[in-house]
Amino acid sequence: MPLLHSIILGEGQPLLILHGFLGMSDNWKTLGKQYAANGFEVHLIDQRNHGKSFQSENFDYSFLVGDVKDYINHYNLTDCILLGHSMGGKTAMNLACESPELIKKLIIADIGPKQYPPHHQSILDALNNLPLESINSRSEAENQLSKSITDFGTRQFLLKNLYWIEKGKLGFRFNIAVLSHKMEEIGISLPPLSTYKKPTLFLKGGNSNYINQKDTEQIKQHFPLATIQTIEKAGHWLHAENPKQFLDKSLSFLNL
Repeated sequence: MPLLHSIILGEGQPLLILHGFLGMSDNWKTLGKQYAANGFEVHLIDQRNHGKSFQSENFDYSFLVGDVKDYINHYNLTDCILLGHSMGGKTAMNLACESPELIKKLIIADIGPKQYPPHHQSILDALNNLPLESINSRSEAENQLSKSITDFGTRQFLLKNLYWIEKGKLGFRFNIAVLSHKMEEIGISLPPLSTYKKPTLFLKGGNSNYINQKDTEQIKQHFPLATIQTIEKAGHWLHAENPKQFLDKSLSFLNL
């Protein structure tokens, strides 16, 4: 299987960052540079069917975890820190529980180990209905998308994936066909007996409902050394909405 695409910044202890559903490594470039400036070798990774990584019909957490393990082995990385947001957080949780010897510390951004019902259908419908074959500019794509996705931030996040396949032909970097078909895989819960007994930080958005008070017990069952902290004035995209607080809280944990 091909190796995952990544951007590598800085030198020091390896810090691997996994983006969320329909995201890509580029979403983390600004924070990645700041982690690198603080003494980490930052690996901004595109998961399969996302960004510039390979595309495949196979898509569930067993494959996503295997891809990152192959990546770690390829670069001979040790004492890795793993940071995952949303879907990337689920990949990170599964990997840390399966292979704790590879991961020294874990940071999970706005996702819990529980099952989440599919909730991206309206976004996927809007993307699937975008007539890319007749769209000639990014602004035209945004105008079309704005009819069904009213939130500006969400549109900008999605449109970052738009690129010119060739002159006059736009496409998305993510594999919309497979991701639409396999959407239910994203919300699957962590296996019930999975545990990771090393330092773990859960960061949740103060305005997000992905992690709530009653999830604490389940988090502690899987991650007995977990601490849960809130990023204020931020929703699910907490690293983009309050990057300063996200950086401060994560660095405090990493420097312990």
